[in-house]
Amino acid sequence: MRVFKFGGASVKDAAGVRNVYDVLQKVGYEDVLLVVSAMGKTTNALEVVIKNYFEKSKELQASVQEVKKYHNEIMMDLFEDEKHLVFKNVTTLFAELEYFLNHNKSPNYNFVYDQIVSFGELISTTILSHYMNYKDIKTNWIDVRDFIKTDSNYRDAGVDWDLTQQNISKNVKRKILNVTQGFLGSDENNFTTTLGREGSDYTAAIFAYCLNAESVTIWKDVPGVMNADPRYFENATLLNQISYREAIELAFYGATVIHPKTLQPLQRKEIPLYVKSFINPVLPGTSVSKGADLEPHLPCFIVKREQLLISLSSIDFSFIMEENISEIFALLHQYKMKVSLIQNSAISFSVCIEDKFGNFNELKNILSKKFKVSYNDNVSLYTIRHFDEKASQMVEQNKNVLLKQVSRETMQIVTKEV
Repeated sequence: MRVFKFGGASVKDAAGVRNVYDVLQKVGYEDVLLVVSAMGKTTNALEVVIKNYFEKSKELQASVQEVKKYHNEIMMDLFEDEKHLVFKNVTTLFAELEYFLNHNKSPNYNFVYDQIVSFGELISTTILSHYMNYKDIKTNWIDVRDFIKTDSNYRDAGVDWDLTQQNISKNVKRKILNVTQGFLGSDENNFTTTLGREGSDYTAAIFAYCLNAESVTIWKDVPGVMNADPRYFENATLLNQISYREAIELAFYGATVIHPKTLQPLQRKEIPLYVKSFINPVLPGTSVSKGADLEPHLPCFIVKREQLLISLSSIDFSFIMEENISEIFALLHQYKMKVSLIQNSAISFSVCIEDKFGNFNELKNILSKKFKVSYNDNVSLYTIRHFDEKASQMVEQNKNVLLKQVSRETMQIVTKEV
């Protein structure tokens, strides 16, 4: 079987849904399992519903209506007859959502988040599956929660691989187009769970692993994986081939290529992953598989904006030793700081971090009791894999370089705009 994943951007409107049909006509759909995300920005819209629910806001009903209206407009565009079964099925899903909002007793935010946000994927796949049937591609809509079983760590659930393997091996029909939801699973009590960051890509990898699939294809609005983000770098080049190892390295440094947890199950069975364009589906795109690290072999650029560079030095000029560093890292972990780069000398320690949760001021007050603290906010961290002199000069041009670190294959540069 082949596993295809279509993200929210590919099904954001009626034209997007029609285009998925066109892609399948061009590349084939027998023995295919489709993993589909929520439509467009539906997850964000459902997060507003969750916020209003917890704040007991008068806007709660209006925010639910927004989500209903958005999907209804897509259905009205796709289906000529308002008596089509899809309208009834989607109405039933919204009734389930409203029932939960009215009857839930749990105060656990993460639990509530997963139960509500999951409706985005359930609705999108219902619409897509009905549309394929309407256009004479017979589909088998499956509820992913009956297949992927997880623990109860809501919002970042761990997969029970043995149970999931049994469910998928026994119950996925072949020789038909299967349509299921990305990002979701369920725990032993059959409550909905979600798989965390890049969850839909991970779903595709789980199914591929359990089905011993021929390949996984992630369909995007770009021709494949580029050696740099075209928004920040001119002349970004398409990479034809990346090894699993290289893709994991790039993801570690912050590239939004493919999340490492998606690659790990594929790597174990050497299942190739393709990143292709849903705009030009016949183009070859990028292959992530066993083989050459990079083809073509050229520098790859990753930039992380809005970082913090913190430098700590000992107040009494004593050495910063392992015990100090372990204490610093314990605090960085406690305050949920994502570390991207470290550098230390005898009496100083520098770290480039991402303050995603806005905890820096609190952390700084604690560090100041033991260390002299200086910092630069709003810095950019550039990582160049397979760097050369020309690549580093290009990054450093017209910037104030605050820190630079070089290893065999990777250069990292922390800069501030001049």
